[in-house]
Amino acid sequence: MKYLSRPEELVLLTIWKMKEETYGVIIRKHLSEMTGKYWSIGSVYVPLDRLEAKGCLTSYLANPTPERGGKAKRYYRITEAGLERLREIQKVYAAFWDDIPDLSSERTT
Repeated sequence: MKYLSRPEELVLLTIWKMKEETYGVIIRKHLSEMTGKYWSIGSVYVPLDRLEAKGCLTSYLANPTPERGGKAKRYYRITEAGLERLREIQKVYAAFWDDIPDLSSERTT
């Protein structure tokens, strides 16, 4: 299995979770809401480009709209290869977290 970077993983998971074709601004907003952190435009579009190059996503340009000054939005959708990557990641995390107690009450010595 080829691993994804954490930003790639979170972007891919966001697109899967949204269950529809979506575009960068909405992906960025969702990532910020879920992580509680600021995501710059570059921190979203770099992983999107990488995921598309890896075959995990496909994209297309929609028709331009007047609201965007005639610019088209690029929509992304997850591929079967992307979904398979998420399945693999889920299995790896499950194996690592198996038999680990709730860490919320743990303290270091």
